[in-house]
Amino acid sequence: MAWPGTAPGCCGAPPARWMHRQPAGQELRKTAKLGSSLTKDISEYLFESLKLNIKPKEKKDKVAYHSACSMQHGQKVHTQPISLLEKTNNEILEIPEGHICCGSAGTYNILQSKIAKQLLAKKVNNIESLSPDFISTGNIGCITQISHGTKVPILHTIEVLDWYTGGPKPEVLK
Repeated sequence: MAWPGTAPGCCGAPPARWMHRQPAGQELRKTAKLGSSLTKDISEYLFESLKLNIKPKEKKDKVAYHSACSMQHGQKVHTQPISLLEKTNNEILEIPEGHICCGSAGTYNILQSKIAKQLLAKKVNNIESLSPDFISTGNIGCITQISHGTKVPILHTIEVLDWYTGGPKPEVLK
């Protein structure tokens, strides 16, 4: 069976939680259990399965890591992306009150825009208090949301790892 992995953190949360819904019927429970056990965020997969050939850069950056709600609460993925980023030899900074949402939350930023803007302002304030060179997160919704509140460059964690394993420097950092 192929690995049903996900790159955007938001896409892995539903399959990872299928078993928590206790589907009716023995066959459906069996399928949900298998799907839940096989679904991994790409950072989980890389952390557990591959030895990355990290090529440290001359400059050591300060990287603020934003742990997306879908990953840290939905998939229980938090330490793996941080551990991967630490291999880049940069200073990885956890954002104060990192467990609080940035305001994206799928369509939350559209349906509850006033509250989403308040959450974004608080998140950006906490990020900028660290004076990072850039921000890293594993959720495209968070990337979009946070980028609306700060000028600090923001990258998907996999973009950072690609750069540090020989890929091109991300455009937002040029």
